[in-house]
Amino acid sequence: MRILVVEDDADLNRQIVTSLTDAGYVVDKALDGEEGHFLGDTEPYDAVILDLGLPVLDGVSVLEKWRRAGRKMPVIILTARDRWSDKVAGFDAGADDYVTKPFHMEEVLARVRALVRRTAGHATSELTCGPVSLDTKGARVLVNGMPLKLTSLEYRLLAYLMHHGGKVVSRTELVEHLYDQDFDRDSNTIEVFVGRLRKKLGVDVLHTIRGMGYCMSETGNEQ
Repeated sequence: MRILVVEDDADLNRQIVTSLTDAGYVVDKALDGEEGHFLGDTEPYDAVILDLGLPVLDGVSVLEKWRRAGRKMPVIILTARDRWSDKVAGFDAGADDYVTKPFHMEEVLARVRALVRRTAGHATSELTCGPVSLDTKGARVLVNGMPLKLTSLEYRLLAYLMHHGGKVVSRTELVEHLYDQDFDRDSNTIEVFVGRLRKKLGVDVLHTIRGMGYCMSETGNEQ
């Protein structure tokens, strides 16, 4: 899952990025509204954390421009402001949730998990596909009730496919959502990691749909 953090306080930005990265997300960051708007307008994100009090272009304006352009990624707004009108302005601009500063990082992580989960149509933090179970809260994977050890990239790959279980996910989409904007988009590493993940899972749930992409499904639809 790929997250964008737009926060002008460099220390807080770094703290949020570090926490998200440690939780298994790929994270891009921006320190002002103009850069944040550009990234959100040109790169695919599974969620955005957006401060309202940004230099150059304020957060509400950034969000309004994204929504007018048809950008639908879920957005959590950060604000140090206590006035209810600022929160209302954020929601009216298209925000999905908000956190008031100061906050506990675990709350931000929980809200990100919830938004990503709900956007993909899941009601709980545990995702299942046949004998495979993935706990998004604890970043744990079980196969037939036994814990499975995965690398960070393998976990991100499995988590994305399971969030979109039953749907065919193209290689391009996986590259866009599993790596930051500096990654070599022509690399064939996705195929390599899919092969490794399939071998580690040891069960027939990760299918290759020839010419289209990959699909997590209990039914054998590999082509």
